[in-house]
Amino acid sequence: MSSRTFYIKQWLDEDDFKRLLLFSRYLGRDSSGSQFMIDLERAKRNGVKPNEIVEILEDYDVRLSQEDIATLREKLLDCSFDIEAGKIIMKPYTYLADVLEKINGKNENSEHRFKIRYDKQNRRFIVRPMDYFNLLQKLRENGLEVKELNLSFKEFEFEFNGQLREYQREAIENWIKNGNKGVIALPTGAGKTVVGIKGIDIIRKPTLIVTFTKEQMLQWKEAILKFTSKRPDIGLYYSEEKRIRPITITTYHTAYRHLPQLFDKFYLLIVDEVHHLPADKFKLIAEGLIAPYRMGLSATPHREDNKHNELFSLIGGIIYYKSVTELAKLGYLASYEIIQKKVRLTLEERKRYNELLNRFKALSKGRKVSELIELVKKGDESAIEAMRVYNEMRKIVNFASEKMKALDEILKSEKGKILIFTQYIDQAEEIAKRYNSLLLTGKMSKEERKRVLVTFKTMNAGVLVLTTVGDEGIDIPDANVGIIVTGTSSRRQFIQRLGRIMRPYNGKQAKLYEIVVSGTPEEYQAKKRKETDILSFEGMSYSSSENIDRD
Repeated sequence: MSSRTFYIKQWLDEDDFKRLLLFSRYLGRDSSGSQFMIDLERAKRNGVKPNEIVEILEDYDVRLSQEDIATLREKLLDCSFDIEAGKIIMKPYTYLADVLEKINGKNENSEHRFKIRYDKQNRRFIVRPMDYFNLLQKLRENGLEVKELNLSFKEFEFEFNGQLREYQREAIENWIKNGNKGVIALPTGAGKTVVGIKGIDIIRKPTLIVTFTKEQMLQWKEAILKFTSKRPDIGLYYSEEKRIRPITITTYHTAYRHLPQLFDKFYLLIVDEVHHLPADKFKLIAEGLIAPYRMGLSATPHREDNKHNELFSLIGGIIYYKSVTELAKLGYLASYEIIQKKVRLTLEERKRYNELLNRFKALSKGRKVSELIELVKKGDESAIEAMRVYNEMRKIVNFASEKMKALDEILKSEKGKILIFTQYIDQAEEIAKRYNSLLLTGKMSKEERKRVLVTFKTMNAGVLVLTTVGDEGIDIPDANVGIIVTGTSSRRQFIQRLGRIMRPYNGKQAKLYEIVVSGTPEEYQAKKRKETDILSFEGMSYSSSENIDRD
């Protein structure tokens, strides 16, 4: 302050003096009135905040300049935030432990708790980036004078030219009501990307989009250009090309590896295929970015390990959901039918299967497969042998010869573009060779996979065999038939595979076949993956047929 002295002309009583002496010293009285000098140390001792000083002085017709007020705030700070070596540091100038305990509370719900680590050696706090904006707000709500980070999030021009469907508008409205945070769960083909682009249009500040694959990253760029009137400034942050722009698109793996370069650059975070985010290393992306506004997108946010519950703290929880059935009824997705084809093991296969089953029961001693897997990690010999037997049993079921006969029948009866799903590369290669069809597996290079997809998309009809690499990010709108030769009990995988054939296209009727070996765990898996607690299959067309042994 250029001058810490001030005059009060009016007569002051004892209460007035006590009030003023909380933050100043009395210098005496002359012809100009009672003279005081602001004493910053006294103000600190008495816990008087800059705003209180300004308000008290205004009561006595004393006006401080903006420069003086800024100086007061700088000198009477309770704490300040800085960035050092890619970390957010909170430096305390007063005792903050009680306030931080009050903010975090003593409740058991850790989702709302800030993760703040005290660096005793340097007498400062290290703050998790995702907590910064909320912590700043809470500190100020508790009357603390805080110097915030010098961040610049400039608004950019953006003009969304798309038309939102009713459910997409509802999703955006729910997101806004939730403080521009939350997960939006919509089936494949329902336009999740369009919802994300509308989110960018609402915020119009630096945005980071995180995708699971490079292909999805490029799809996002194409979609943004398609649904905007003015060409937005988009940067890809991937491989050798690492350009940070108002809208930046990257992948999970790249974002995880380059958090120090990305953590303070974005105001809005959009995470596609957000069900991947709770994985141990990927959740560090959400925790390590400062972005206060967040949107997660997924057709299937549910995880078999229940880690989807962590999405509440990382992104904001599931705030909107529509099922495949609902959108198919409304005409936004293709109408569909799920057909289960039951087959049996041959006499020889059944004999071998039963021998292995008895052997497995003896080795496992009533322990669950999950327990055996943990014992395998510890080198337990009986568990290792039990799992070897278990995997041999699975192979008999998954490669059952009757499955190929059922597949023959389906392919003879169906026309159009057909997707065949399997868990195993060798099975996929065998099927592709058997039917002289296109093949897509994880061991193929990205260039090979791209060539196969382009070829299949240009065909009027044909068969494409896919391993799990095709469960996500494959966009073939005119594919009308899906056949699951081998699968798992995962609801997420099932919905993703169904989603591959659900995009509306010229009034098509989609069909998804499941080939299931009766009297084996495949029946349980097929039932479990269609459970309705997370994703509704209510009202779907469903039929089952059983192929009798031909021996």
